[in-house]
Amino acid sequence: MELTPAILAHIEAHREEAYQLLLTLAQIPAPSNHEELRAEFCKTWLEQQGAKGVYIDEALNVIYPIGAEGDQPLMVFMAHSDVVFPDMDTLPLKVEDGKIKCPGIGDDTANVVALLMAAQYIAQNNLTPKNCGILVVINSGEEGLGDLKGTRKLMEVYGQRVKEFVTFDSYADSISDRAVGSRRYLIAIDTEGGHSLVDFGNRNAIHYIASLIDTLYTMKVPEMGRSSYNVGTISGGTSVNTIAQHAEMRYEFRSDVGQSLDIMEAHLQAALALYRAKGVRVTVTPIGNRPCSGDVDPEAQARLTARATAAIEAHYGWTPVNKAMSTDCNIPLSMGIPAVCASCVMGAGAHTREEEVEIDSLYPGLKVCFRMVLEHF
Repeated sequence: MELTPAILAHIEAHREEAYQLLLTLAQIPAPSNHEELRAEFCKTWLEQQGAKGVYIDEALNVIYPIGAEGDQPLMVFMAHSDVVFPDMDTLPLKVEDGKIKCPGIGDDTANVVALLMAAQYIAQNNLTPKNCGILVVINSGEEGLGDLKGTRKLMEVYGQRVKEFVTFDSYADSISDRAVGSRRYLIAIDTEGGHSLVDFGNRNAIHYIASLIDTLYTMKVPEMGRSSYNVGTISGGTSVNTIAQHAEMRYEFRSDVGQSLDIMEAHLQAALALYRAKGVRVTVTPIGNRPCSGDVDPEAQARLTARATAAIEAHYGWTPVNKAMSTDCNIPLSMGIPAVCASCVMGAGAHTREEEVEIDSLYPGLKVCFRMVLEHF
């Protein structure tokens, strides 16, 4: 839909309010699985705008249902509250050279603000959706070991009613309507260890974990789709003069094709069996499992993708690249529900402490969000 002059005037009149909201929200710590402070802030802010029925669920999703009573179909609009950084103190923020710099500012705080501003407009104007209910969701657990917990919980409760799903995430130069799935494991090895001199010759857990890593890195990724694997962290040992009894690593593999995930899983299990045969204790703990896309109606998906593309073209002036990504869309896509990830911001440095967003990108981003949400009213 085209934004009416009244809506455009509203967005213009609230630009500064949105900017100040972003500066405030960006500094509130929200590591995955500890989004309590941001969740409470967002709930309170929505209520202050006149939103009715806002609640925080057990996964720390902030949910604003609009015309969602009964069993009618639902449309979900979401942006995630969590950031990748573990800080529980105020996040450092500065404004310079036309940019706002703060850990997590673009991924995903600026998108959260755009969605909150659209929700404010709906609440203050007492709008009612036309052909479906709407769920505005500031969700938890999108990043890392959050493992999409917020979206999983939302779809557990509402999934059978959801007909389309939009998440605002990443940057506006791309959109995603295909899911990159992943499997993540904490892998530990334990040996007898001992004193580096007295017990020399005993097996060293660090040696074995290093050898296992080398074995895993002999895998040639499947040719179907785009796939990768990675050891992201390693730890273990006690001191320089101790034969390590324990060592562990975090390992993941990912692909946009489910069959490729199964092939890489088989390689991992074969490697683990080899090391167990050596007589060392190998413990494997799953820490993440993001599904690939399932059987989604291609025509319904194409229509949703086209609407997201058109919104970015209209308000940013370019056509976003379409690519597979790992986002909150993984869950609905795996359930056969059309879903797309779009964005309301441009920036750089995502997942680094130097992350930044371009201030000039925020205004067109508000228009993108308003256009996609308000077409259902």
